[in-house]
Amino acid sequence: MKRQMPTILTGALAMVLAACGGQTPQAPSTAPAPQASAEALTTAPAEAPTAAPATAATSAPAGGAPAQPATGGRIQTIISRGNLICGVNASPLPGFATVDSAGAYAGFDVDFCKAIAAALFDDPSKVEYRPLSAQDRFTALQTGEIDVLIRNSTFTLQRDGSLGLEWMPTTFYDGQGMMVRKESGITTLEELDGATICVQSGTTTELNLADQFRARGLEFTPVVFPDNNQTVAAYDAGQCDGYTTDKSGLVSSQTLLTTPADHQILEVTMSKEPLGPSVLQGDQQWGDAVRWIVFATFQAEEFGITSANLGEFTASEVPDIQRFLGLGDNKLGEGVGLSNDFVQRVIKAVGNYAEIYNRNLGPDTPFNLPRGLNSLYTDGGLLYSPPFR
Repeated sequence: MKRQMPTILTGALAMVLAACGGQTPQAPSTAPAPQASAEALTTAPAEAPTAAPATAATSAPAGGAPAQPATGGRIQTIISRGNLICGVNASPLPGFATVDSAGAYAGFDVDFCKAIAAALFDDPSKVEYRPLSAQDRFTALQTGEIDVLIRNSTFTLQRDGSLGLEWMPTTFYDGQGMMVRKESGITTLEELDGATICVQSGTTTELNLADQFRARGLEFTPVVFPDNNQTVAAYDAGQCDGYTTDKSGLVSSQTLLTTPADHQILEVTMSKEPLGPSVLQGDQQWGDAVRWIVFATFQAEEFGITSANLGEFTASEVPDIQRFLGLGDNKLGEGVGLSNDFVQRVIKAVGNYAEIYNRNLGPDTPFNLPRGLNSLYTDGGLLYSPPFR
């Protein structure tokens, strides 16, 4: 996702830039299903499976072996299996999730999969990536097919209340935008009255599009596709006057067009799209573990700790740094089923948040995407970690 960004993409993205306890999830109850929506979201079980009682994990033994979490929890299931199963985007989304001809995955979302694997195994390669469409991503969590979903998915009230999932800290603050051909002369949504719009089904994008045009009294014809590849291809082939998705997705997909320079992203943001990981409700320890792994990348940037200078900080006598890195008698990791040095493992494997962002979306990438709201709170952004103490 990157090239010269429209003002709104710089500012509001500034909006920039869509576990059970190791047990099989219970079958859905006979209670009435949540009201269906145009997003075609899968109905979740009425009750999340109950995780085994969590107890404090023991410290990681010498040699880098993972901590031993509560028996029966999702963490123990993952460790016994030997790898993390991480749900990612099935369609290539440059900058966020792509796979090369050798089967190697890379991208912003992928790095958070690696961070979790590093925290558990001290090895970021111990990940099985499960490509998922917008339609099947939540079902994969509900059925226990995956351990964690990190697939540009928006945290919403309906999803939080009806899918039986637990949402982790937002890793990317986004907003929906619109792409059009420069030759059209279109610069506002109002000028798309009566237009055809390419949009992916099973997403918040589809609902937001209808809401925004209805609120403006505009008519449009949606041209709907099940995945981003087909949506982008249809727009590129001229089947639609406009293409809409999260602005991060627009910047990313623009690089896939036949002539990227012929297209522009309008200076309008149609929604709030907080994107981040999610896990199945019912295993508090697993949710806490993923939550604090994400927070660790934020806090590492705030402390100025990187993959390159980590060794310098392990000799620090600053109490906050010692607690954060699990040095000395500090055993914060045990409380969430992780080794006490889990933060060091994460930083060593993928770096802090700034490293993850810059590596995949920053100035030295084709996207050159301004961080905007995805900056630390100390820099005017929204990224903020609770205290590691």
